[in-house]
Amino acid sequence: MKYILTLVLACVFLSSCKEKQVETATVVTEEVTPAETKKQADFKVTPISHATMILEWDGSIIYIDPVGGAEVFASYPLPDLILVTDIHGDHLNVKTIEGLDTSKAKIIVPQAVADKMPEDFVPQLDVLGNGDSKERFGFSVEAIPMYNLREEALKFHTKGRGNGYVIEKDGTRVYISGDTEDIPEMRALKDIDAAFICMNLPYTMTETSAADAVLEFKPVKVYPYHYRGTEGLSDVANFKAIVNKEDASIEVVQLDWYEKK
Repeated sequence: MKYILTLVLACVFLSSCKEKQVETATVVTEEVTPAETKKQADFKVTPISHATMILEWDGSIIYIDPVGGAEVFASYPLPDLILVTDIHGDHLNVKTIEGLDTSKAKIIVPQAVADKMPEDFVPQLDVLGNGDSKERFGFSVEAIPMYNLREEALKFHTKGRGNGYVIEKDGTRVYISGDTEDIPEMRALKDIDAAFICMNLPYTMTETSAADAVLEFKPVKVYPYHYRGTEGLSDVANFKAIVNKEDASIEVVQLDWYEKK
């Protein structure tokens, strides 16, 4: 009888150990499974002025809205990609583009810009309408709408004429707003690592509207740019304060877009 009781107790002990081993194994599996993390945008930004910038990204050079004369870009690497957002002079300057060495470049533009480009550039142009995308040099470029919402500002940027852009490579996504207000298409953006957001009146939006949109689509980093309006520079410090009061995880990066007077 003693032998049977000992055997039963041993079986109960072994069964209990197995259950504990299973529980422990399950916990370990959960602990070693890596959490999904959002990839940080890995590129260098050189602000030129207002809406004009250069991105150096994974060995490629991207010019955004190059204006100001070719001499402004003389000390920078030649472009692989040129993106133009709209027809206004602070975004498109044909003489500047003509003065650049664009022999190896592709130029991505909306139709309204293509209509103003000299015929010699036609073989280099990729014309994108809102919602269209193109693969170039390992980058995917998607045209995002940019337009005004306020009745008094509708004349500045009509829907469908210009393009914002989302540039993507290896999972990193960069948004260039162009001239826009806080439109639904901006608010609906997903997984943006770096966002360049305009904010100037009367042409685009206030820093408050820009901050409200940013808090909705939550980029990892946001760069205020294109913030000079008819009354001077917008209050980008206020933009940062609004964003970070509501979401301290969004990094607001302030670069120098305007010469000090």
